[in-house]
Amino acid sequence: MKRLLMLAAIICLANASGSCNETKEEKSITKEVRFQKEGELTLTKTSNDSVVATLEIEIAEGEYETQTGLMYRKSMQDDRGMLFIFDDEIRRSFYMKNTEFALDIIFINSENEIVNIQKNAQPLDQTSLPSAAPAKYVLEVNAGLCDKWTLEAGDRIEWNRL
Repeated sequence: MKRLLMLAAIICLANASGSCNETKEEKSITKEVRFQKEGELTLTKTSNDSVVATLEIEIAEGEYETQTGLMYRKSMQDDRGMLFIFDDEIRRSFYMKNTEFALDIIFINSENEIVNIQKNAQPLDQTSLPSAAPAKYVLEVNAGLCDKWTLEAGDRIEWNRL
């Protein structure tokens, strides 16, 4: 009986030391968030009524989606954006906590008119970035695109949900 116990202990030790030499696969506990096209949006210059960009948009509405936004994503294509839709039109403030790439944040009133733009908001920065006037919508696009498109207050958006 003593020999049987000794043999069992040796087998257990051999199995335990063998598993220590195996490479263990690391698994991510967070799932990658992927873009889901939920609508289309057009940006128009008011000065000459020309379309400067057409984007595929993901829509954030409701408390969880508007609080999370583009957090925990690594990047976004230049032909995409996230449109935040709110029930009311008030002065808004955004920040970049847990957002890993720079953005231009466009504040838009209920008449679909841009009221102001916070350009080049830096990743992971918790500084408050406010609207200059009440806004019902907020559009986030990659940093630098507003300059490329020469967007400014008074320009307009049109959008539709798919």
